[in-house]
Amino acid sequence: MSVLKRPIITEKVTAQGGQGKYAFEVSLTANKVEIKKAVEKLFGVTVESVHTMRSIGKSKSRTSGGKFVTGKTSTIKKAIITVAEGEAIDIYGEA
Repeated sequence: MSVLKRPIITEKVTAQGGQGKYAFEVSLTANKVEIKKAVEKLFGVTVESVHTMRSIGKSKSRTSGGKFVTGKTSTIKKAIITVAEGEAIDIYGEA
């Protein structure tokens, strides 16, 4: 299983792209060194820093057909990657 799962594309993260910061959803077991190596290998950039955070899953309930349905959202791990000045990651595939 790969370390990087998908890029996180939100309004807040896109605004930070101009500062050289990008966000990715990563494997729950990945550490900062593995994340740094994976980004450098995949995108060919120099990574200056990696900040990680875990978003713990929450219990959710709703009604469906007059009955309560309960479940839980997934726990995910996010990584904020800062690349060297002057470098950029092309997440959108623009030429």
